[in-house]
Amino acid sequence: MAKKKETVEVVATPAGYTPALKLTKQFSYTTPMQVPRLLKITINEGVGDATQDKKIVEEAAEELSIITGQKAIITMSKKDVSNFKLRRGMPIGTKVTLRDVKMYEFLEKLIRVALPRIRDFNGVAENMDGQGNYTLGLKEQIIFPEIDIDKNPRIHGLEITFVTTARTDEECHALLAAFGLPFKKHNK
Repeated sequence: MAKKKETVEVVATPAGYTPALKLTKQFSYTTPMQVPRLLKITINEGVGDATQDKKIVEEAAEELSIITGQKAIITMSKKDVSNFKLRRGMPIGTKVTLRDVKMYEFLEKLIRVALPRIRDFNGVAENMDGQGNYTLGLKEQIIFPEIDIDKNPRIHGLEITFVTTARTDEECHALLAAFGLPFKKHNK
């Protein structure tokens, strides 16, 4: 009997990939398990106009579902605010939490497709929270190619939060920069 030759599939490393070993050396970690990881990405959208029309928040949830590839949930207000004509339990926003494969697919789409579509884009601001997490605010949802402005002409913003295991802002910055998130360059 003739033996079958086994073929080994070679997988190329992605452009800009930083192995954990480099972060290990940069922060003097003793083990690769100390290297920060990305746990989840949450995308939030507040819809203030939803107090007058419930259909607006449903359209926003549908758009967010199209952008992320995962069903968005509608968030309800937790307290009454008379100045905004807001009552407890009214739909006021929408959110999605992405983990694992969908999280990395969204991150790649954000970095390679959506952010470069922003007019006069020169990087994202460093809005770290002091505990190793990062929040990115976008003014327009139309930077994502899935959104058809003709179907829904309402332009609104999104808030994207990257939750990591990093203990400091510096570790979080290094991790997200290794993923390819384009931070603004500071002139010193």
